Amino acid sequence: MVASGVFRRTLGQPVLFAIIYTVVASALYYATGVVTDNALGLTPVVFALAAVFFGLAAMTYVEGASLYQERAGSTVFARHAFNELISFIAGWAMLLDYAILLGITALTATHYLAAFYGPIDDGVLEPLAVLAILAYVAWRSIMGFSSTRVRRLRLLVALDVALHALIIVLGLWLFFDLGTIVDQIDLGRVPSWGEAVFALGIASVLFTGLESASGLSGELRVSRRGLRRLISSATVTVLVLYVGIGLVAVTATPVVDGISLLGRDALEDPMVGIAEAFAPRWYADPLKYVVAAAATATLVAAANSAMLGLSRLAYALSTNRQIPSALGRLHARRSTPYVVISIAAVVAALLTLPADLEFLVGIFAFGALLGLTIAHLSIVVLRYRAPDRPRPYRMPLSIRVRGGDLPLPAVAGALLSALAWLSVLVTHSGARYVGLAWMAIGVTLYVTYRITQGKSVFRRVVVPEAALRGGRERRERRGAAYGSILVPLLGSAMDDDIVQTAGRLAAEEDTDAVEEDHGATIEALWIFEVPMSLPIDAALPDEQLRRARAALARAKAVGEEYEGVEVATATVRARRTGAAIVDEARRRGVQAVVMGAEEPSKIRAGARLGGRGGLENFLGEVTKYVLAKAHCPVILTAPPAGELRTPVAAVPVEGEDAASPEP
Repeated sequence: MVASGVFRRTLGQPVLFAIIYTVVASALYYATGVVTDNALGLTPVVFALAAVFFGLAAMTYVEGASLYQERAGSTVFARHAFNELISFIAGWAMLLDYAILLGITALTATHYLAAFYGPIDDGVLEPLAVLAILAYVAWRSIMGFSSTRVRRLRLLVALDVALHALIIVLGLWLFFDLGTIVDQIDLGRVPSWGEAVFALGIASVLFTGLESASGLSGELRVSRRGLRRLISSATVTVLVLYVGIGLVAVTATPVVDGISLLGRDALEDPMVGIAEAFAPRWYADPLKYVVAAAATATLVAAANSAMLGLSRLAYALSTNRQIPSALGRLHARRSTPYVVISIAAVVAALLTLPADLEFLVGIFAFGALLGLTIAHLSIVVLRYRAPDRPRPYRMPLSIRVRGGDLPLPAVAGALLSALAWLSVLVTHSGARYVGLAWMAIGVTLYVTYRITQGKSVFRRVVVPEAALRGGRERRERRGAAYGSILVPLLGSAMDDDIVQTAGRLAAEEDTDAVEEDHGATIEALWIFEVPMSLPIDAALPDEQLRRARAALARAKAVGEEYEGVEVATATVRARRTGAAIVDEARRRGVQAVVMGAEEPSKIRAGARLGGRGGLENFLGEVTKYVLAKAHCPVILTAPPAGELRTPVAAVPVEGEDAASPEP
């Protein structure tokens, strides 16, 4: 028998914080100059608003990632909230962002390295240094995410936070003067409204770290309290660092005649420019070198985080046939998408050839804000489309609107990010032309690919992971696909997970089928367990009938989201649930049973009461019976810890609420 659904969870809150922080801190290293050059004296205000953007985005991404623990971020939320086309648009926008972020971090790192060796950011040495950084990042990404890298990343984050705190405290002590800041501002003219809004769009792209971290949602081991702590700690860190650095930037390197000295003299290495403003030189020079070293390490770490997000996004797009499977081909030993990683490194290198940081950052803002807008809208829609699905984290401040909980932070985030996206389109020609061209090309290729493959543009089409490996392993995997699957429903929020598991297996069979008109079938079954005290044909309570109809209708809708999969529904009366499942599986001739594993009872808890070891000690009676008696493979989806569920609809005896346990 086959048991699935028990996932290995190895990453906790500190690792997620570290991944998010590297992208956030890297934005300070490359975007501070561009933001200051446009926002001028309003830089601290712009950074404060960007921190608000980040807080709203954090709540959206954590709720979405905990709701659907699949690789990738906004593209997963959009898939379940809307359809495959909107999901692709979100994913395609983020692919652009990841490639640009790789280029930006590599290019900016060379300018910080110039603090140690001046010629490295000029002439032929600059593109060679960029290529070396990108090649290193690609190689490390193909090798995979190791525990050693996790420890180094956490150490880097701790040192970087301490360094930024030192710069903020020292800078405010030496330079802060409220009058100096106010005198730099002539709202509407210095800066202009267009410049201020563009700067806000640039500053708000720091949420990309959330997108990278959400790609690890299937590998998490974080409690509800840990998720809340992650949001609060990350948001407070962003607020303090961004506002603090913004204040130091406009006081240590003030605006003169409407021109930012930082943007003029240190656009590509703004944190070195801030360090050089300190005096006397006996500590300013060492500080400059420490900043340059920390910036280089953090930018390379951010590039690794970006590639991590890109690889998981490419995997999700490939297995859902949104991009050709060849692009998501997995490494034979490392199981990493080496093809798309290599392509991303080459594209990032090409993007850096003009060496125009403001141009790249503008296009980056285009994709980031579009993906963020879709993510916020998806969470709003999912509150209505999947209101009963378990949410380990649920964002606060919701109100009842039309029978559902409307999350106000997600609504505010969607409005703000959409407005910021439109402002970037209006104020930045590169974002307007390159960004829109990228999206137009992507949508055209996606629609063409789906149509030429004979697949729906809007419905989900899943291919097995083995399709990304090729060769012998793919041929072996084909033999394990199932064309007909029995799914006993539980009448709980776990039903969606069970049907989706069956849908993926059935879709794999359909993908490999020779004849297109012979699709796979899911047999969704609702079992009424009738106690011995009642005749088997006793009248069923209306509430039980309504519950059965609703569960079967939901199963049909979820299962038929998968291309080529048909869902047949039925109800069965039985004395014993386990026996009914086994009998129906044999009678219908299914190739597999996919079911939720109910927890052991308190009376017969197996290992809990010192029973024999083995899987059977952790399963309930129905599950053990089906595993022992079924004629075909049984695929189990594990229930959430501590959540006891009744897997059937029991017909109550007068004075009772449930049937007796499975004998």
